[in-house]
Amino acid sequence: MPNLIQAAREQVAQLTQAAYEKAAAQDLLPAGQDIRGTVEVPKDSKNGDFASSFAMAGAKALHMAPRQIAQIILDHLELEGTLFQRAEIAGPGFLNFFYAPKWYGEVLAAVEADPANYGACGEGAGRKVMVEFVSANPTGPMHMGNARGGVLGDTLANVLARAGWSAWKEFYVNDAGNQIHKFALSIHARYMQLILGEENYPFPEDGYHGDDIKELAQGFYEAHGDAYQDAPEDKWLEDMSRFGLERNIPKMRADLKKYGIEYDQWFFESTLHESGYVAQTVDLLTQKGWTYEKEGALWLNTTELLKEKYIREGKTREQADKLDLKDDVLRRANGFYTYFAADIAYHRNKFEERGFDKVINVWGADHHGHVARLQAALDGLGLDGSHRLVIVLMQLVNLLQDGKPVRMSKRTGKAIALHDLLDEISVDAARYYFNNRAATSPLDFDLDLAVRQDSDNPVYYVQYAHARICSLVERMREAGAGVCRACEVDACALAQPEELALVKTLAQYPEEVRLAARDYDPSRINRYLTTLAGDFHRFYNACRCMVDDPKLQAARLKLADTVRLVLANGLGLLGVSAPNKM
Repeated sequence: MPNLIQAAREQVAQLTQAAYEKAAAQDLLPAGQDIRGTVEVPKDSKNGDFASSFAMAGAKALHMAPRQIAQIILDHLELEGTLFQRAEIAGPGFLNFFYAPKWYGEVLAAVEADPANYGACGEGAGRKVMVEFVSANPTGPMHMGNARGGVLGDTLANVLARAGWSAWKEFYVNDAGNQIHKFALSIHARYMQLILGEENYPFPEDGYHGDDIKELAQGFYEAHGDAYQDAPEDKWLEDMSRFGLERNIPKMRADLKKYGIEYDQWFFESTLHESGYVAQTVDLLTQKGWTYEKEGALWLNTTELLKEKYIREGKTREQADKLDLKDDVLRRANGFYTYFAADIAYHRNKFEERGFDKVINVWGADHHGHVARLQAALDGLGLDGSHRLVIVLMQLVNLLQDGKPVRMSKRTGKAIALHDLLDEISVDAARYYFNNRAATSPLDFDLDLAVRQDSDNPVYYVQYAHARICSLVERMREAGAGVCRACEVDACALAQPEELALVKTLAQYPEEVRLAARDYDPSRINRYLTTLAGDFHRFYNACRCMVDDPKLQAARLKLADTVRLVLANGLGLLGVSAPNKM
């Protein structure tokens, strides 16, 4: 899929180099010089579509004033048949290039050729990438942070796939370890309170206090009566945790499906323990000399692993030695493996067993201290975690209503759950809003704005542009003017600033997809769509499509319909609908 802005940028460099070589062959400029000028898009479109600094970059080597060099280059430029109509000298010696109508026509043709895949590029080269996201503990309802992480991870995977990666979406189910033990203890305490009375059985101080635990205990009691009142601890621990997980995990799947998220795999932590893979991974670290025993526990020498990592990244040994680093327990004195040990094993599985070239995890910002430790542990296994494991740290969400923070769920009295949120606003609004800022920025989610039907609501603003074009195309069709093929459109008819600006924005889309994938920042797509919608609304208000000139009418209608295709394409990447009517 062509990136026509990049193609034009490269052509500027080629044309300038060819003009230099032609002038040098005529002894007008010294030959054989390797001049590396930049080619940039000027801030003001009056200064052209691209500005080359070739003349200024070559002044020293060519022993000539930049404007003199620029004039010689300009005199030897051959623009016939290229993407450029003209060039001119500006300022201290910039060469400004202006697109030819041919370029504008090629943009329309590029979208028409494959609307659903417009913006695709081969950066990923088919390499395998896993995006693991949400991975919420299955001990209670998913909350606002999971809501943001869900759309961020899902959209990032979509963007990576469009950029040429073979993308895989995964949910890691923490169905083993301390939090599941605490989950079962909480259900058991509520179960015993149903039998003995709440005042006669203590609830664990660090237990899970939500109403959902009471509902699970009630369900267990209805299924088993008081049969578990005197059951052995290992029996009720296993059965109650299984009972809770068998009900919570399907709820999580249903909530995420309603949210438009479906995974390629739900990976269960318990399988790593049951197969012996955690123990095997820890043994490998021991064989490589990265562990030691202390007070009956097995420790990872995280300190030394991190020092080696930081030295590879450019720190000196002296700087690394001054860092306040700590080691991590892998296996407790009681023989149980820690969550960190399981996490190392899980990521070894991703790289070594399943062959992913890159792994991206979307985590809350509170996990920042875990990032380098996990990467270093994978380095210790020879898996190059410092480069192949990418962690996208996500900042907090502030939910607002009536201009004030909303912290409580009306139903549970706890943090707002995902299913509560989706009862209040549309999936489209939720997905668009949660991806509207980069993960590194805190996000204010205004419930009132999310349901408004006006241009202040960003998702409405973009969707309305799509619906407006659908209505326009239908009205024109009824009037006997259908959308032409790109090859039948005279791009020379597009001359107004609003028309040309709109085509340039359309051409920018492949670059936005590439950068969103490169920077792991799918919010670029939101910003792009908002810009495209704004440029279309300005075009629509300034340039009537139903005019007497058939060439102009065909060109404007084709341009509008091309915007429709790209809006639908971008909204599709975000998992947001593109309505025909609003």
